[in-house]
Amino acid sequence: MGLFDRISRVVRANLNDVVSKAEDPEKILEQSIVDMQEDLVQLRQAVAKAIASQKRTETQYNNNQSQANQWQQRAQLALSKGDEDLAREALQRKKGYGDTAAQLKQQLDNQSQQVQTLKRNLTQLESKISEAKTKKDMLKSRAQAAKANEQLNSAMSNINTSGSMAAFERMEDKVVELEARSQASHELAGADLESQFAALESGSDVDDELSAMKAQMLGGSSPEQGALPAGENQQASQQGQAQGQEVDDELEQLRKQLNDS
Repeated sequence: MGLFDRISRVVRANLNDVVSKAEDPEKILEQSIVDMQEDLVQLRQAVAKAIASQKRTETQYNNNQSQANQWQQRAQLALSKGDEDLAREALQRKKGYGDTAAQLKQQLDNQSQQVQTLKRNLTQLESKISEAKTKKDMLKSRAQAAKANEQLNSAMSNINTSGSMAAFERMEDKVVELEARSQASHELAGADLESQFAALESGSDVDDELSAMKAQMLGGSSPEQGALPAGENQQASQQGQAQGQEVDDELEQLRKQLNDS
């Protein structure tokens, strides 16, 4: 393959690519209908010219055939009158018109076939144009829909949906986290209240028990019991003081253990 052939092929390929990209389906469809309409006009003109030429040929044929017939009759008349020379001359004229009529008849037959072919082509072209007009509107609608879809897809592709969705998901997680923290705070607040009330309740029991123990150790008695005799009262007082000292000692040991722990 020669260098010029390769260059020519590359140039033609690039030109075809440029033309293909520049083609607008809607405009091309409209232009195609216009071109077909122009072809239809030219074909109609060609049919009209062919018919006119056929008519002229037919007229010439009829005239020559009529002249040939007329000179035939004259030749017969001259021969019937005994004038052979005149009859021969008439036959010569008849032959000339007859030969011309034969040529015109052949030409007329050819023209008749051409006219019939042109008429069929004209009918076919008119049918194709009518069909093309019907399809044109449908194809233009499809082309417009395809362009709209292409523009929509192009717009959608330019939107960073992945980044938007990621931000949306982060905010969703943040909302869930805030709800969890709120719930945890509520539960902790409730637990703190429960612990405070439990401490109050337990403290009350301890205070009651402590008061009871103090009353028992101090030898407290109920109002129904009678007073002790003097000697017994002194003895009981001494015992109470001894027991009180023991209690103080135990309390001191308990404080030390609590401090050590």
